Amino acid sequence: MKRATVVGIVVGGVVAAGVAAAVALSLGGGEAPVIPAATPQSTPPEARSTPSGESTPEPGAAADDEPENSGAATSPGAYVEYGDAELAAAEGTRVLFFHAPWCPQCRALEADILASGVPGGVTVLKVDYDSRQDLRQRYGVTIQTTLVALDDAGDAAAVFVAYDEPTLESGLDGLGLTG
Repeated sequence: MKRATVVGIVVGGVVAAGVAAAVALSLGGGEAPVIPAATPQSTPPEARSTPSGESTPEPGAAADDEPENSGAATSPGAYVEYGDAELAAAEGTRVLFFHAPWCPQCRALEADILASGVPGGVTVLKVDYDSRQDLRQRYGVTIQTTLVALDDAGDAAAVFVAYDEPTLESGLDGLGLTG
C-alpha cells in the first residue's frame, strides 16, 4: 500500500506539472510563435508580411499571380496574426484560423500554409484559440484547427474543421472557396 501511494503521488505530481506548464504557456507564459517575414517562394513577394501584418514588398516586385480569366485585380494572398487592424486591412476573402500552439494539427496546418502559400484574394488571419474566447463564442468554434470564412459584415459565411486533414487545400475546399 505504501508503494502504491508513493507511485500515485509521483504520477499525480507529474501530471499536475504538465498541465500547469501547458496552461502557463497558453496564457502567455511562453513566447508566441512568430510567422516569418519571408514566406515560401510560391507566395509572391508583395504578399509577404510580418507577424503584425505589415507588408514587406521587395523593390520592383510585380503581381503576376492574378487569375488569367479575371478582368478585376485580386489582392495577393496573405497569412497574418489576427488583430482588429489586420482584420480591417484584410483584402479579399477573409478566413479566421483558430490556432493553438500546443495542437499538433494546428502546427501541421500552419506549416502547410507557410509551405504552400495563401492563394491570391484570400487573407488567413491566425487567431489564438486559447486567448480569444470572445471570437470562439461569436463564431461557435469548439475545437482548434477551425477555419471560418467571413462575409463582408464580419459574420461567418462558412465554417470548416480541418482537424482530420490539416492542409490549406482541404480547408479552402471545406469552406467552398475553391473552384
